Amino acid sequence: MSEEFLINFTPQETRVALLQQGVVQELHIERTASCGIVGNIYLGRVVRVLPGMQSAFIDIGLERTAFLHVADIWEERRGEGTLNGNEPVRPIERILSEGQNLLVQVLKDPLGSKGARLTTQMSIAGRLLVFLPQEQHIGISQRIEGEFEREALRARIQSLLQSGTTDHGGGFIARTVAERASDEELASDIVYLRRIWSEIQHRAKSARPPALLHNDLNLAQRVLRDLVTPETTRVTLDSRENFQKLSSFAQEYMPQIASLLDHYVGERPLFDLHGVEEEIQKALARRVDLKSGGYLIVDQTEAMATIDVNTGGFVGLKNFDDTIFKTNLEAAQTIARQLRLRNLGGIIIADFIDMENEEHKLAVLAELNKALARDRTRISVNGFTTLGLVEMTRKRTRESLAHVLCETCPTCGGRGQVKTARTICYEILREVLREARQFDAREYRVLAAPTVTNLFLDEESQALAMLSDFIGKPVSLQAESGYSQEQYDIVLM
Repeated sequence: MSEEFLINFTPQETRVALLQQGVVQELHIERTASCGIVGNIYLGRVVRVLPGMQSAFIDIGLERTAFLHVADIWEERRGEGTLNGNEPVRPIERILSEGQNLLVQVLKDPLGSKGARLTTQMSIAGRLLVFLPQEQHIGISQRIEGEFEREALRARIQSLLQSGTTDHGGGFIARTVAERASDEELASDIVYLRRIWSEIQHRAKSARPPALLHNDLNLAQRVLRDLVTPETTRVTLDSRENFQKLSSFAQEYMPQIASLLDHYVGERPLFDLHGVEEEIQKALARRVDLKSGGYLIVDQTEAMATIDVNTGGFVGLKNFDDTIFKTNLEAAQTIARQLRLRNLGGIIIADFIDMENEEHKLAVLAELNKALARDRTRISVNGFTTLGLVEMTRKRTRESLAHVLCETCPTCGGRGQVKTARTICYEILREVLREARQFDAREYRVLAAPTVTNLFLDEESQALAMLSDFIGKPVSLQAESGYSQEQYDIVLM
């Protein structure tokens, strides 16, 4: 499937859209004020060790301390240069101590109220290979499926490592694009990655924690390194300066894709031309319309994301079962696209319309798995539960699109709904009565939103008059246009 990348640059942010067959499938946004830190390597300091959680908090110089679990701590087996085999993992309190300096790498960006997730097992990504300084083995990307091709590539890399041109140890993982690379390109990547690791070690010797030792590439560079595939036909940029920088970067590190770069010079904004701005707005909405007339409702919570499928205005042409089946098939494709577009991660529950036919269930599940196969992020689908729900997990390494672009509503506090004007009226009546029992004022003035004061002047006027008679003091109203519906104040006069 042919694909194209669009990269929009402004001084404040970089935005990337992946189009497949002209349809937006993925969105990546990196802002100058809050760049992602996944892949960055720091010299940190252990702030606190928590034996009960088998984890530690590490200060790496960010606003919140980062989190390190014992399972993410790399240790050599005593007497051997290999990773933990069948040996039991030592308790974290025997590995780390407070105040200790530690070399760490970021696995996950800070998400919500959680700090960054760390590991002590280093990995440095190149165009063709990933360097594992603490390992010795050679791994092959799972996307290279043929056993013969996997062994051939492993043998080529092993031969290069044993030759006189490359040394100093370390393990490597061959990325998918390495299958088509020449020996010269592989050897160049090996030298480049080892040079980076040598520079990191040199900086670590003189640095004082917390200190950043290695900064991963910016978003546009990561697109060329990680996301461009043989199916990519073009990478279009709308900035001449960044086009020149990326062209130089590509010529030096990945000359085979330099010809894909294209500078857009049209007057109409690049994202407007391809309908990306409209897709961004749609990706922030709860409702996603299907072409058949059905629709999805997507809700994202702290614990999980839920997707509800509805037939909507689709009435079908044959019988009821076929109508449901067709809606669910279309929904399966749309769900897979929405997961990528919104970058939803963690636990995901999809509530398809109930199907009695087992063959229909299997067909919908197969369609969902087929559509999800195009996702670069690791996904696990557990099939239908006894309640007819499809459970999935999608690896979460960065914030979702909604969390990047939006914030919690200051009016409803994230509830997605506000109290009615009548509910607020009754709260105010109770609060005035409470104040009257505590303070002896001449008058009680209520400051509230116009919707609330209007209700007091109309349908609830009798209730306000009864309260005034009961406390023996006048109660006046003052409409405040700047107040939200739930906001009010009672002033003692």
